[in-house]
Amino acid sequence: MKVKVLSRNPDEYLRETKRDIYKVPRNYDPVLHPFEAPREYTRALNAVKLDRVFAKPFIGNLEGHKDSVTCLSKHPTKLQILLSGAFDGHVKVWNLPQRTCERSILAHDGNVRGIAYSPDGEHFITIGDDKTIKTWKSEKPDDEDEEDLPIKTIISKTIVTGITHHRLAPMFATCGEVCEIWDEATSAPIKTYKWGVDSLHDIKFNPVQSNLLASCASDRSIILYDTRGVGPLRRVKMKLRSNKLSWNPMEAFIFTCANEDYNLYTFDTRQLKTPVNVHMDHTEAVIDVDYSPTGKEFVAGSYDKTIRLFEVNKGHSKEIYHTKRMQRLTCVAWSLDNKYIISGSDEMNIRVWKARASEKLGVLKPRERAALNYSEALKEKFASHPQVRRIARHRQVPKHVYNAQSELRTAREKIKRKESNRRIHSKKGAEPFVAERKRHVISEE
Repeated sequence: MKVKVLSRNPDEYLRETKRDIYKVPRNYDPVLHPFEAPREYTRALNAVKLDRVFAKPFIGNLEGHKDSVTCLSKHPTKLQILLSGAFDGHVKVWNLPQRTCERSILAHDGNVRGIAYSPDGEHFITIGDDKTIKTWKSEKPDDEDEEDLPIKTIISKTIVTGITHHRLAPMFATCGEVCEIWDEATSAPIKTYKWGVDSLHDIKFNPVQSNLLASCASDRSIILYDTRGVGPLRRVKMKLRSNKLSWNPMEAFIFTCANEDYNLYTFDTRQLKTPVNVHMDHTEAVIDVDYSPTGKEFVAGSYDKTIRLFEVNKGHSKEIYHTKRMQRLTCVAWSLDNKYIISGSDEMNIRVWKARASEKLGVLKPRERAALNYSEALKEKFASHPQVRRIARHRQVPKHVYNAQSELRTAREKIKRKESNRRIHSKKGAEPFVAERKRHVISEE
Protein backbone atom coordinates (compact mmCIF):
# COMPACT_ATOMS: atom_id res chain seq x y z
CA MET A 1 0.00 0.00 0.00
CA LYS A 2 1.28 3.46 -0.93
CA VAL A 3 0.98 6.11 1.78
CA LYS A 4 1.41 9.87 1.12
CA VAL A 5 2.88 11.82 4.01
CA LEU A 6 2.79 15.60 4.48
CA SER A 7 6.23 16.89 5.27
CA ARG A 8 7.29 20.47 5.94
CA ASN A 9 10.75 21.87 6.09
CA PRO A 10 10.98 24.56 8.82
CA ASP A 11 13.66 26.37 6.79
CA GLU A 12 11.01 27.25 4.21
CA TYR A 13 8.63 29.12 6.53
CA LEU A 14 10.58 30.09 9.66
CA ARG A 15 12.79 33.18 9.84
CA GLU A 16 16.12 33.14 11.59
CA THR A 17 15.48 36.59 13.11
CA LYS A 18 12.58 39.06 13.34
CA ARG A 19 14.24 41.37 10.81
CA ASP A 20 14.77 38.63 8.24
CA ILE A 21 12.03 39.94 5.89
CA TYR A 22 12.31 39.19 2.21
CA LYS A 23 9.99 39.18 -0.78
CA VAL A 24 8.41 35.87 -1.67
CA PRO A 25 7.97 35.37 -5.43
CA ARG A 26 4.33 35.06 -6.43
CA ASN A 27 2.71 33.75 -9.58
CA TYR A 28 -0.10 36.10 -10.64
CA ASP A 29 -1.73 33.67 -13.02
CA PRO A 30 -5.51 34.10 -12.40
CA VAL A 31 -6.01 30.34 -12.87
CA LEU A 32 -4.03 29.77 -9.66
CA HIS A 33 -6.16 32.29 -7.70
CA PRO A 34 -9.82 31.42 -8.33
CA PHE A 35 -11.09 33.17 -5.16
CA GLU A 36 -9.17 36.43 -5.57
CA ALA A 37 -12.23 38.62 -6.26
CA PRO A 38 -14.31 37.37 -3.27
CA ARG A 39 -11.24 37.69 -1.05
CA GLU A 40 -10.60 41.28 -2.18
CA TYR A 41 -14.28 42.17 -1.74
CA THR A 42 -14.15 40.97 1.87
CA ARG A 43 -11.00 43.01 2.45
CA ALA A 44 -12.65 46.09 0.92
CA LEU A 45 -15.68 45.60 3.17
CA ASN A 46 -13.44 45.33 6.24
CA ALA A 47 -11.43 48.38 5.16
CA VAL A 48 -14.51 50.57 4.78
CA LYS A 49 -15.87 49.34 8.15
CA LEU A 50 -12.57 50.20 9.84
CA ASP A 51 -12.77 53.65 8.25
CA ARG A 52 -16.03 54.30 10.07
CA VAL A 53 -14.68 52.81 13.33
CA PHE A 54 -11.63 55.10 13.32
CA ALA A 55 -13.49 58.20 12.02
CA LYS A 56 -12.66 60.64 14.82
CA PRO A 57 -12.09 63.97 13.09
CA PHE A 58 -12.04 66.34 16.07
CA ILE A 59 -8.48 67.17 17.18
CA GLY A 60 -8.81 70.05 19.63
CA ASN A 61 -10.02 73.59 20.23
CA LEU A 62 -8.49 77.02 20.83
CA GLU A 63 -10.02 78.90 23.77
CA GLY A 64 -9.48 82.56 24.58
CA HIS A 65 -12.00 84.73 22.74
CA LYS A 66 -14.60 86.45 24.93
CA ASP A 67 -17.13 86.89 22.12
CA SER A 68 -18.22 85.08 18.97
CA VAL A 69 -15.51 84.45 16.37
CA THR A 70 -16.17 86.36 13.15
CA CYS A 71 -13.24 85.66 10.79
CA LEU A 72 -10.15 83.52 10.28
CA SER A 73 -6.99 84.13 8.24
CA LYS A 74 -4.22 81.68 7.34
CA HIS A 75 -0.55 82.69 7.21
CA PRO A 76 0.66 82.42 3.57
CA THR A 77 4.01 80.77 4.42
CA LYS A 78 3.73 79.33 7.96
CA LEU A 79 1.34 76.45 8.58
CA GLN A 80 1.39 76.84 12.36
CA ILE A 81 0.13 80.45 12.46
CA LEU A 82 -3.57 81.37 12.43
CA LEU A 83 -5.31 84.72 12.93
CA SER A 84 -8.82 85.13 14.28
CA GLY A 85 -11.09 88.11 14.88
CA ALA A 86 -14.11 88.41 17.17
CA PHE A 87 -17.18 90.55 17.77
CA ASP A 88 -15.49 92.33 20.72
CA GLY A 89 -12.80 93.82 18.43
CA HIS A 90 -9.98 91.51 19.51
CA VAL A 91 -7.60 89.85 17.04
CA LYS A 92 -5.63 86.84 18.28
CA VAL A 93 -2.56 85.13 16.83
CA TRP A 94 -2.58 81.36 17.45
CA ASN A 95 0.10 78.68 17.39
CA LEU A 96 -1.83 75.68 16.07
CA PRO A 97 0.53 72.79 17.03
CA GLN A 98 0.79 74.03 20.62
CA ARG A 99 -2.81 75.32 20.71
CA THR A 100 -1.73 78.53 22.44
CA CYS A 101 -2.50 82.21 21.89
CA GLU A 102 0.77 84.00 21.16
CA ARG A 103 -0.63 87.51 20.86
CA SER A 104 -3.87 89.36 21.56
CA ILE A 105 -4.64 92.77 20.07
CA LEU A 106 -7.56 95.09 20.70
CA ALA A 107 -7.77 96.09 17.04
CA HIS A 108 -11.18 97.77 16.63
CA ASP A 109 -14.10 99.29 18.48
CA GLY A 110 -16.78 96.74 17.71
CA ASN A 111 -16.88 93.83 15.31
CA VAL A 112 -13.75 92.72 13.40
CA ARG A 113 -15.10 92.27 9.88
CA GLY A 114 -12.07 90.78 8.14
CA ILE A 115 -8.35 90.00 8.24
CA ALA A 116 -5.94 89.64 5.31
CA TYR A 117 -2.25 88.70 5.30
CA SER A 118 0.25 90.29 2.92
CA PRO A 119 1.84 87.82 0.42
CA ASP A 120 5.17 87.75 2.32
CA GLY A 121 3.47 87.31 5.70
CA GLU A 122 5.36 90.30 7.19
CA HIS A 123 2.19 92.16 8.13
CA PHE A 124 -1.59 91.79 8.14
CA ILE A 125 -4.51 94.19 7.63
CA THR A 126 -7.70 94.26 9.70
CA ILE A 127 -11.03 96.05 9.18
CA GLY A 128 -13.84 96.73 11.62
CA ASP A 129 -17.16 98.46 12.23
CA ASP A 130 -15.32 101.61 13.34
CA LYS A 131 -14.58 102.44 9.64
CA THR A 132 -10.82 101.93 10.09
CA ILE A 133 -8.35 99.86 8.06
CA LYS A 134 -5.32 99.01 10.21
CA THR A 135 -2.01 97.43 9.24
CA TRP A 136 -0.12 95.44 11.88
CA LYS A 137 3.29 93.81 12.02
CA SER A 138 3.21 90.01 12.13
CA GLU A 139 5.99 89.87 14.71
CA LYS A 140 5.22 90.58 18.34
CA PRO A 141 6.94 93.66 19.85
CA ASP A 142 10.29 92.80 21.47
CA ASP A 143 9.47 94.61 24.68
CA GLU A 144 6.57 92.94 26.49
CA ASP A 145 5.57 96.22 28.16
CA GLU A 146 5.42 98.01 24.81
CA GLU A 147 1.89 98.71 23.60
CA ASP A 148 0.80 96.80 20.48
CA LEU A 149 0.05 99.60 17.99
CA PRO A 150 -0.73 99.48 14.26
CA ILE A 151 1.95 100.67 11.84
CA LYS A 152 -0.69 102.37 9.69
CA THR A 153 -4.32 103.42 10.15
CA ILE A 154 -6.69 104.52 7.39
CA ILE A 155 -10.09 106.01 8.20
CA SER A 156 -12.56 105.00 5.49
CA LYS A 157 -15.41 107.23 4.35
CA THR A 158 -17.82 104.29 4.48
CA ILE A 159 -18.27 101.16 6.60
CA VAL A 160 -15.96 98.37 5.39
CA THR A 161 -17.38 94.84 5.53
CA GLY A 162 -14.83 92.68 3.67
CA ILE A 163 -11.15 92.61 2.73
CA THR A 164 -8.92 90.53 0.45
CA HIS A 165 -5.26 90.84 -0.48
CA HIS A 166 -3.66 90.44 -3.91
CA ARG A 167 -1.64 87.21 -4.16
CA LEU A 168 1.56 88.93 -5.37
CA ALA A 169 1.31 92.74 -5.45
CA PRO A 170 1.19 95.14 -2.44
CA MET A 171 -2.48 95.78 -3.13
CA PHE A 172 -5.72 94.90 -1.38
CA ALA A 173 -9.44 95.36 -1.99
CA THR A 174 -12.23 96.24 0.42
CA CYS A 175 -15.99 96.21 0.08
CA GLY A 176 -18.84 98.00 1.81
CA GLU A 177 -21.05 100.55 0.08
CA VAL A 178 -18.60 100.36 -2.86
CA CYS A 179 -15.70 98.15 -3.96
CA GLU A 180 -12.35 99.91 -3.48
CA ILE A 181 -8.84 98.94 -4.56
CA TRP A 182 -6.03 100.16 -2.28
CA ASP A 183 -2.26 100.37 -2.58
CA GLU A 184 -0.44 99.62 0.68
CA ALA A 185 1.73 102.75 0.21
CA THR A 186 -1.21 105.16 -0.09
CA SER A 187 -3.98 106.30 2.25
CA ALA A 188 -6.66 106.69 -0.42
CA PRO A 189 -8.21 104.12 -2.77
CA ILE A 190 -6.64 104.00 -6.23
CA LYS A 191 -9.86 102.67 -7.83
CA THR A 192 -13.53 102.60 -6.89
CA TYR A 193 -16.21 100.39 -8.50
CA LYS A 194 -19.96 100.77 -8.06
CA TRP A 195 -22.92 99.05 -9.73
CA GLY A 196 -26.09 100.44 -8.14
CA VAL A 197 -25.93 98.15 -5.09
CA ASP A 198 -26.68 99.20 -1.49
CA SER A 199 -23.82 97.24 0.06
CA LEU A 200 -21.30 94.47 -0.55
CA HIS A 201 -20.52 92.06 2.27
CA ASP A 202 -17.77 89.79 0.90
CA ILE A 203 -14.95 90.14 -1.62
CA LYS A 204 -12.23 87.75 -2.83
CA PHE A 205 -9.25 88.07 -5.19
CA ASN A 206 -8.75 85.20 -7.63
CA PRO A 207 -5.56 83.33 -6.58
CA VAL A 208 -4.75 82.28 -10.17
CA GLN A 209 -5.95 85.14 -12.40
CA SER A 210 -4.94 87.70 -9.79
CA ASN A 211 -6.47 90.74 -11.54
CA LEU A 212 -9.94 89.23 -11.18
CA LEU A 213 -12.07 89.56 -8.04
CA ALA A 214 -15.66 88.82 -7.09
CA SER A 215 -18.03 90.13 -4.44
CA CYS A 216 -21.37 89.20 -2.89
CA ALA A 217 -23.96 91.99 -2.74
CA SER A 218 -27.00 92.67 -0.60
CA ASP A 219 -29.31 92.66 -3.65
CA ARG A 220 -28.65 88.86 -4.02
CA SER A 221 -26.15 89.35 -6.83
CA ILE A 222 -22.55 88.19 -7.36
CA ILE A 223 -20.43 90.79 -9.17
CA LEU A 224 -17.15 90.22 -11.04
CA TYR A 225 -14.48 92.94 -11.33
CA ASP A 226 -11.18 93.31 -13.17
CA THR A 227 -8.61 95.66 -11.62
CA ARG A 228 -7.36 96.53 -15.13
CA GLY A 229 -10.80 97.81 -16.16
CA VAL A 230 -12.71 100.96 -15.32
CA GLY A 231 -15.91 99.27 -14.13
CA PRO A 232 -17.50 95.99 -13.03
CA LEU A 233 -17.49 93.17 -15.58
CA ARG A 234 -20.54 90.97 -15.07
CA ARG A 235 -23.22 90.18 -12.55
CA VAL A 236 -25.42 87.19 -11.80
CA LYS A 237 -28.53 87.57 -9.62
CA MET A 238 -29.75 84.72 -7.38
CA LYS A 239 -33.14 84.12 -5.76
CA LEU A 240 -31.62 84.49 -2.29
CA ARG A 241 -28.51 86.25 -0.97
CA SER A 242 -25.04 84.72 -1.13
CA ASN A 243 -23.10 85.12 2.13
CA LYS A 244 -19.53 84.21 1.11
CA LEU A 245 -17.63 82.96 -1.93
CA SER A 246 -14.36 81.17 -2.54
CA TRP A 247 -12.28 80.76 -5.72
CA ASN A 248 -10.92 77.40 -6.79
CA PRO A 249 -7.10 77.70 -6.35
CA MET A 250 -6.41 75.32 -9.26
CA GLU A 251 -8.97 76.50 -11.85
CA ALA A 252 -9.05 80.25 -12.43
CA PHE A 253 -12.62 80.39 -13.73
CA ILE A 254 -14.40 78.36 -11.01
CA PHE A 255 -15.84 79.76 -7.77
CA THR A 256 -18.34 78.52 -5.18
CA CYS A 257 -20.76 80.68 -3.20
CA ALA A 258 -22.56 79.92 0.09
CA ASN A 259 -26.22 80.87 -0.12
CA GLU A 260 -29.08 81.64 2.25
CA ASP A 261 -31.26 78.96 0.63
CA TYR A 262 -29.23 76.18 2.38
CA ASN A 263 -27.29 75.35 -0.82
CA LEU A 264 -23.90 76.09 -2.34
CA TYR A 265 -23.48 76.95 -6.02
CA THR A 266 -20.38 76.38 -8.14
CA PHE A 267 -20.14 78.79 -11.07
CA ASP A 268 -18.00 79.01 -14.18
CA THR A 269 -17.21 82.67 -14.94
CA ARG A 270 -17.42 81.92 -18.67
CA GLN A 271 -21.09 80.87 -18.36
CA LEU A 272 -22.87 82.54 -15.44
CA LYS A 273 -26.44 81.83 -16.56
CA THR A 274 -26.41 78.37 -14.99
CA PRO A 275 -24.30 77.08 -12.07
CA VAL A 276 -22.00 74.17 -12.84
CA ASN A 277 -23.25 72.34 -9.76
CA VAL A 278 -25.69 72.73 -6.86
CA HIS A 279 -24.41 71.33 -3.55
CA MET A 280 -27.18 70.38 -1.12
CA ASP A 281 -27.47 68.79 2.35
CA HIS A 282 -27.31 71.75 4.77
CA THR A 283 -30.57 72.44 6.59
CA GLU A 284 -30.03 76.15 7.33
CA ALA A 285 -28.27 79.13 5.74
CA VAL A 286 -24.67 78.44 4.67
CA ILE A 287 -22.41 81.09 6.17
CA ASP A 288 -18.88 80.42 4.89
CA VAL A 289 -16.99 78.32 2.34
CA ASP A 290 -13.30 77.63 1.66
CA TYR A 291 -11.48 75.51 -0.92
CA SER A 292 -8.79 72.92 -0.25
CA PRO A 293 -5.34 73.62 -1.80
CA THR A 294 -5.93 70.78 -4.30
CA GLY A 295 -9.07 72.45 -5.69
CA LYS A 296 -10.95 69.13 -5.60
CA GLU A 297 -12.88 69.71 -2.37
CA PHE A 298 -14.28 72.53 -0.27
CA VAL A 299 -15.63 72.94 3.25
CA ALA A 300 -18.80 74.78 4.24
CA GLY A 301 -20.08 75.95 7.61
CA SER A 302 -23.76 76.59 8.31
CA TYR A 303 -26.23 77.89 10.87
CA ASP A 304 -27.39 74.28 11.33
CA LYS A 305 -24.30 73.79 13.60
CA THR A 306 -22.54 71.41 11.20
CA ILE A 307 -19.50 71.47 8.92
CA ARG A 308 -19.80 69.66 5.61
CA LEU A 309 -17.12 68.60 3.14
CA PHE A 310 -18.05 68.52 -0.54
CA GLU A 311 -16.33 67.29 -3.67
CA VAL A 312 -16.44 69.90 -6.45
CA ASN A 313 -18.20 67.61 -8.93
CA LYS A 314 -20.68 66.06 -6.44
CA GLY A 315 -24.04 67.46 -5.38
CA HIS A 316 -24.06 65.95 -1.87
CA SER A 317 -21.56 66.14 0.98
CA LYS A 318 -19.09 63.34 1.55
CA GLU A 319 -18.52 64.14 5.25
CA ILE A 320 -20.29 65.92 8.12
CA TYR A 321 -18.63 67.15 11.34
CA HIS A 322 -20.52 68.18 14.46
CA THR A 323 -20.22 68.25 18.26
CA LYS A 324 -22.76 68.76 21.01
CA ARG A 325 -21.27 72.05 22.17
CA MET A 326 -20.66 73.62 18.76
CA GLN A 327 -23.21 76.30 17.92
CA ARG A 328 -23.82 78.24 14.70
CA LEU A 329 -20.79 78.35 12.43
CA THR A 330 -19.44 81.79 11.51
CA CYS A 331 -16.25 80.95 9.57
CA VAL A 332 -14.32 77.96 8.20
CA ALA A 333 -10.87 77.50 6.66
CA TRP A 334 -8.93 74.66 5.02
CA SER A 335 -5.23 74.50 5.97
CA LEU A 336 -2.60 74.99 3.28
CA ASP A 337 -1.14 71.49 3.81
CA ASN A 338 -4.54 69.92 2.97
CA LYS A 339 -4.70 68.04 6.28
CA TYR A 340 -6.79 70.14 8.64
CA ILE A 341 -9.97 72.20 8.79
CA ILE A 342 -10.41 75.12 11.19
CA SER A 343 -13.83 76.42 12.21
CA GLY A 344 -15.06 79.33 14.30
CA SER A 345 -18.49 79.47 15.89
CA ASP A 346 -20.87 81.49 18.04
CA GLU A 347 -19.79 80.01 21.36
CA MET A 348 -16.32 81.66 21.14
CA ASN A 349 -14.34 78.51 20.27
CA ILE A 350 -12.07 77.77 17.34
CA ARG A 351 -11.97 74.05 16.52
CA VAL A 352 -9.39 72.04 14.58
CA TRP A 353 -10.54 68.97 12.59
CA LYS A 354 -8.91 66.41 10.36
CA ALA A 355 -9.68 66.85 6.67
CA ARG A 356 -9.96 63.04 6.39
CA ALA A 357 -11.85 61.77 9.40
CA SER A 358 -10.16 58.34 9.74
CA GLU A 359 -6.64 59.40 8.74
CA LYS A 360 -3.87 58.39 11.13
CA LEU A 361 -1.73 61.37 12.10
CA GLY A 362 2.02 61.15 12.51
CA VAL A 363 4.78 59.26 10.73
CA LEU A 364 3.78 55.99 9.04
CA LYS A 365 6.11 53.02 8.65
CA PRO A 366 6.62 51.79 5.07
CA ARG A 367 4.63 48.58 5.60
CA GLU A 368 1.83 50.52 7.31
CA ARG A 369 1.68 53.01 4.44
CA ALA A 370 1.64 50.16 1.90
CA ALA A 371 -1.25 48.50 3.77
CA LEU A 372 -3.23 51.78 3.82
CA ASN A 373 -2.61 52.36 0.12
CA TYR A 374 -3.79 48.80 -0.61
CA SER A 375 -6.97 49.42 1.41
CA GLU A 376 -7.63 52.69 -0.44
CA ALA A 377 -7.21 50.93 -3.79
CA LEU A 378 -9.66 48.18 -2.73
CA LYS A 379 -12.24 50.73 -1.54
CA GLU A 380 -11.99 52.54 -4.85
CA LYS A 381 -12.28 49.28 -6.79
CA PHE A 382 -15.42 48.13 -4.95
CA ALA A 383 -16.93 51.59 -4.33
CA SER A 384 -20.02 50.87 -6.42
CA HIS A 385 -20.94 47.64 -4.61
CA PRO A 386 -24.13 48.16 -2.56
CA GLN A 387 -22.79 47.06 0.83
CA VAL A 388 -19.52 48.97 0.50
CA ARG A 389 -21.36 52.10 -0.69
CA ARG A 390 -23.93 51.85 2.13
CA ILE A 391 -21.27 51.64 4.86
CA ALA A 392 -19.11 54.37 3.29
CA ARG A 393 -22.05 56.80 3.04
CA HIS A 394 -23.57 56.16 6.46
CA ARG A 395 -23.27 59.08 8.93
CA GLN A 396 -24.74 59.78 12.33
CA VAL A 397 -26.25 63.28 12.41
CA PRO A 398 -27.79 65.29 15.27
CA LYS A 399 -31.52 64.88 15.82
CA HIS A 400 -32.38 68.45 14.78
CA VAL A 401 -30.49 67.97 11.48
CA TYR A 402 -32.15 64.61 10.83
CA ASN A 403 -35.64 66.07 11.38
CA ALA A 404 -34.88 69.14 9.27
CA GLN A 405 -33.62 66.93 6.43
CA SER A 406 -36.89 64.97 6.50
CA GLU A 407 -38.93 68.18 6.32
CA LEU A 408 -36.86 69.55 3.43
CA ARG A 409 -37.12 66.23 1.57
CA THR A 410 -40.90 66.28 1.97
CA ALA A 411 -41.10 69.88 0.75
CA ARG A 412 -38.94 69.16 -2.33
CA GLU A 413 -41.01 66.08 -3.23
CA LYS A 414 -44.20 68.13 -2.89
CA ILE A 415 -42.86 70.83 -5.26
CA LYS A 416 -41.74 68.22 -7.80
CA ARG A 417 -45.11 66.45 -7.65
CA LYS A 418 -46.94 69.75 -8.10
CA GLU A 419 -44.83 70.73 -11.12
CA SER A 420 -45.26 67.28 -12.63
CA ASN A 421 -49.05 67.48 -12.28
CA ARG A 422 -49.06 70.93 -13.89
CA ARG A 423 -47.11 69.62 -16.89
CA ILE A 424 -49.42 66.61 -17.23
CA HIS A 425 -52.63 68.66 -17.13
CA SER A 426 -51.56 71.64 -19.30
CA LYS A 427 -50.88 72.21 -22.98
CA LYS A 428 -47.65 70.89 -24.40
CA GLY A 429 -44.87 73.42 -23.75
CA ALA A 430 -47.00 75.66 -21.52
CA GLU A 431 -45.25 74.43 -18.34
CA PRO A 432 -41.64 73.65 -19.33
CA PHE A 433 -39.44 71.53 -17.08
CA VAL A 434 -36.90 73.65 -15.17
CA ALA A 435 -33.73 71.89 -14.02
CA GLU A 436 -32.52 72.30 -10.43
CA ARG A 437 -29.43 74.17 -11.63
CA LYS A 438 -31.48 76.79 -13.48
CA ARG A 439 -34.28 77.47 -11.02
CA HIS A 440 -32.12 79.42 -8.51
CA VAL A 441 -30.68 82.02 -10.93
CA ILE A 442 -32.87 85.01 -11.84
CA SER A 443 -30.73 86.91 -14.36
CA GLU A 444 -27.22 87.41 -15.72
CA GLU A 445 -25.88 90.74 -16.98
